[in-house]
Amino acid sequence: MELYARGGLSGPDGSTLNIFATLANHPALLRRWLVFATHVLAKSSLTPRDRELAILRVGVVCGSNYEFAQHHVIAQRCGITIAEIDQVRVGPAHHEWSPTESALLSAVDELHRDSRIGDDTWRTLATTFSTEQILDLIFTIGNYHLVSFALNSIGVELDDGIADVL
Repeated sequence: MELYARGGLSGPDGSTLNIFATLANHPALLRRWLVFATHVLAKSSLTPRDRELAILRVGVVCGSNYEFAQHHVIAQRCGITIAEIDQVRVGPAHHEWSPTESALLSAVDELHRDSRIGDDTWRTLATTFSTEQILDLIFTIGNYHLVSFALNSIGVELDDGIADVL
């Protein structure tokens, strides 16, 4: 609920974001999900950069225009360049990713495709990430899959002022 208390349900103009306006149709679900979502977005052990790279890749692999567009803006606030955001679309094989960034993006792809992180990807992540960070990565990827599934199924429209970038 801390995200709600800090105004995290509103866009820059103060209007309620479409995802939250939609989920408000089920107040108990929204309230309980926000506890988890607040951890993933604001309290996890991942750096904002790593978190946003993972979320953007989830938006790509799930075909979630809403998720990708919202986090396109957030990623830039975290210092991720437009060129890097474009590279997220290409995926982990892009030549400019560090081994850890490539493994992070591979984790998204592998969880999406196989429902698990492969051994090679896990080993690469473990050279830089703590167990806590790997768990936060898995749960971040899982949360944004859940959100993407809901957004795509319900057909939540982009918020005003958010460009269609996917």
